[in-house]
Amino acid sequence: MKKYFILLIFLSAMGIVYAQEQTFDVVPKQYSLETGFRYNFSNDFQNNQSYGYGFLLDYAWQLSGFANKKASFISVPLGYTLFQSLNDSANFSILSYGWTVRHELAKNKKWIPYLGYSLLLNQLKTETTVGSIMGHKTGLGGGIQFIPSSKYQLYMGLEYSYSRFMILDADKGKKIQGAEFKFGVRI
Repeated sequence: MKKYFILLIFLSAMGIVYAQEQTFDVVPKQYSLETGFRYNFSNDFQNNQSYGYGFLLDYAWQLSGFANKKASFISVPLGYTLFQSLNDSANFSILSYGWTVRHELAKNKKWIPYLGYSLLLNQLKTETTVGSIMGHKTGLGGGIQFIPSSKYQLYMGLEYSYSRFMILDADKGKKIQGAEFKFGVRI
């Protein structure tokens, strides 16, 4: 028993020495601003406008990709999408916020493809209803980044998303499925 205790102390001391010898990079951060066009190909709500446009602000931290490897980022987005009525139904809007993860598929190139997924909280509001309804949005997308300068990156992408909104006193919620084409800049 005493041997195991001494071995445990020795290994712990070695771990502390090893951890103190490592050098850590400052974690890179990115700010993004994007705009886009959205098409809902499935909408369970009565005011089922199919077309919308919006914008998004994003703050990201690099999680991996240090030591000249492909980078991954986690971000906190805040987005707004407006669906304007083309007939007599009311406009509706969605405010979104949550988490996004993005994986770059190349390193040190002018054009870098990426894949990403998101888990967002949605707040849907219509012009004719007081209040709003909360739901979730799950997204999966991809795109390409163009890096013309070390100070900024341009990007465009396509994303599929599934949103579900639970309704009180209902057997099942309502859903919206859509695709969004977006483009933006990261600094």
